[in-house]
Amino acid sequence: MKETSKTVFLARDTYRERRTMDAARLLPVFGLMVLFLPLFWTGAGEQAQSVSRGTIYLFSAWMLLIILAALLSRRLGRVLPQEEATEEKD
Repeated sequence: MKETSKTVFLARDTYRERRTMDAARLLPVFGLMVLFLPLFWTGAGEQAQSVSRGTIYLFSAWMLLIILAALLSRRLGRVLPQEEATEEKD
């Protein structure tokens, strides 16, 4: 007899909420990697990176991290109050 393979069904909303929480947990690690990246720039090539270019990079990365944190917090704000309300009922 042929066995049918069972597929694991995950509710889309729950799956997306968990991935959003995972992204929020990984954002500080990503931020550290992005902010420390200029430390690996070396002047071994033609010439060393200029200070102005590094400053522009730093503030651009900082703005990107702020925008990502705002988007994640907005999305998590919709998710977490629902979980707290269900916990209080139990």
